[in-house]
Amino acid sequence: MQQRSSVAELAEQLRQELDRYSPGGKLPSSRVLVERFRVSPVTVSRALAQLAAEGLVVTRPGAGAFRARPHSAQHPAGDTSWQEVTLSADGAPDLVPRTVDASGVTVSLAAPAPGVLEFNGGYLHSSLQPERAMAAALARAGRRPGAWTRPPLEGLPELREWFARGIGGAVTAAEVLIAAGGQSALATALRALAPPGAPVLVESPTYPGMLALARAAGLRAVPVPVDPDGVRPGLLADAFRATGARVFVCQPLFQNPTGAVLAPGRRAEVLRIAREAGAFVVEDDFVRRLVHADAGPLPRPLAADDPDGVVVHVGSLTKATSPSFRVSALAARGPVLERLRAIQVVDTFFVPRPLQEAALELVGSPAWPRHLRALSAELKTRRDAMTGALARYLPEPALPHIPSGGYHLWLRLPEGTDEAALAAAALRAGVALTPGRPYFSAEPPAAHLRLSFAAVAGTGEIAEGVRRLRAAWDEVVRNPVVPDRAGL
Repeated sequence: MQQRSSVAELAEQLRQELDRYSPGGKLPSSRVLVERFRVSPVTVSRALAQLAAEGLVVTRPGAGAFRARPHSAQHPAGDTSWQEVTLSADGAPDLVPRTVDASGVTVSLAAPAPGVLEFNGGYLHSSLQPERAMAAALARAGRRPGAWTRPPLEGLPELREWFARGIGGAVTAAEVLIAAGGQSALATALRALAPPGAPVLVESPTYPGMLALARAAGLRAVPVPVDPDGVRPGLLADAFRATGARVFVCQPLFQNPTGAVLAPGRRAEVLRIAREAGAFVVEDDFVRRLVHADAGPLPRPLAADDPDGVVVHVGSLTKATSPSFRVSALAARGPVLERLRAIQVVDTFFVPRPLQEAALELVGSPAWPRHLRALSAELKTRRDAMTGALARYLPEPALPHIPSGGYHLWLRLPEGTDEAALAAAALRAGVALTPGRPYFSAEPPAAHLRLSFAAVAGTGEIAEGVRRLRAAWDEVVRNPVVPDRAGL
């Protein structure tokens, strides 16, 4: 976070000073910038690269950085309006349009502006990531014999075995495929299990990335409500009967965004309902390794209790490591495994072998269990800090469930609260958060906010972020803007 912020701050400083130089004029040398701004040469290099990517400067090896000259169009602008017709023509009237709204995903991926606290992040702050262990694992992996050769299409056998052991039950390494991150694995599963235009059942609320994936695949997302004990089996059965769906996507452990854990009495019921409907359950087991220190024993993945091949399991290392450590697994039994394998090969060929080797080095090192223990303790500390700050500074929103795993809280706002206006006011106050609307595939029952406590530097930033949110709340809720109707 500190490195990223310093790069962004330096880039902004240089951006504001560009008018001092004529087009083509040379900027100060990297050495001068290092001394002037008291940053590292790496920070200077990255800031200049960012400005170059924006077309504001031109870098020339051995010569330095120069202000870019104004771009003069060499050719008249073309007419791309024909694309609106082509992109909206699905070819069949019954297909779901594939216009994709990725805003619910990008809000948790985009880096906030300098000084803005990141309550909307979906990944661990750099201080929580096992950076040294990952660096050491990658270095060792690069020296392994054959590390740069083509891997098996299904993934390295040892890594498949490691994921299989984590699932438990009768899942074997032969039933595991290595994929490039959980999002990629989910996309493969949806393409394998549902044809374009088909309904797919999803939890409500659910991860916006899942809704975007369904939309991109031309699928119709049908919501099934969850409560603090997970998805409601009766409503799930009703949804299967009403839609004829053959896929249900769920997060049974620390569901995003509610944090719910599927209750023991509902686990077998969900599998039975899906089996009777002739449907698959896609189990997104994304945060199993982000358990809090005060959690009791975790339930096994649904796939561990599924002898009939109902469950397609997705597990990942990314959430517990780094957003750039994109290694995950797909596990399935029966003929569907070959379809999953074929689609993944066609889409991506394989996950780069050095990354798979690094994953093996990481999870096999003594640093891995130490990291998980430290992360578990820190996540509990941060969760408690955020719940305490909310109770002190912002008690109005309801917090129906305090999770014992994951990285965020899900708040229900009082009736009539404008969550979009609140999110905008919070950003002006210096804290980025996630409104609840993108988590619903249909009309939401109420306004919500999701607050992440894992993407900030520590408990001090959590308390400060909630204080800033209090100011935004007072602006929007206590002093709402009343439209001027004098001219009506």
